[in-house]
Amino acid sequence: MPRDNRMSRMLHVLIHMDRHVKRATSDTMAKMLGTNPVVVRRMMAGLREKGIVTSEKGHHGGWELAVGLDAITLFDVYEAVGRPALFGIGGQAGHAECLVEQAVDARMAQTLAEAERLLFDRFRGITVMDLAADFEQRLGTHRQSREADVTCIDVA
Repeated sequence: MPRDNRMSRMLHVLIHMDRHVKRATSDTMAKMLGTNPVVVRRMMAGLREKGIVTSEKGHHGGWELAVGLDAITLFDVYEAVGRPALFGIGGQAGHAECLVEQAVDARMAQTLAEAERLLFDRFRGITVMDLAADFEQRLGTHRQSREADVTCIDVA
């Protein structure tokens, strides 16, 4: 099962928007992410609906942050990208006839629900600013070791 990377991609974009560009077009973000601008617009639409970004059409249009990174949690972004499935494991779909399968499915469902609650609590406690701070620390370490371009967006 392939991983759903929409959340990490949007977190990536949000930090670039805060650190490197005031307004980013779907084309610019698509080049950075190696995807199509239509895909970017679809992903960004969820962020716009949550009030995280704004968009403007036209020649000088693009996407801008509507709030600071400290006001955006990982859970906010998770919800904005459509609450993708967290786990690729689980019980059988449908109603099981076998009592063993019922016991397995019930315990799996309970355990996964508990894990999901814990993960959501953690997501609510981490802001995108926390991730940006980690980026800044990595950037400082990187610059000390060697000079190189570490941005993914053309900032010109």
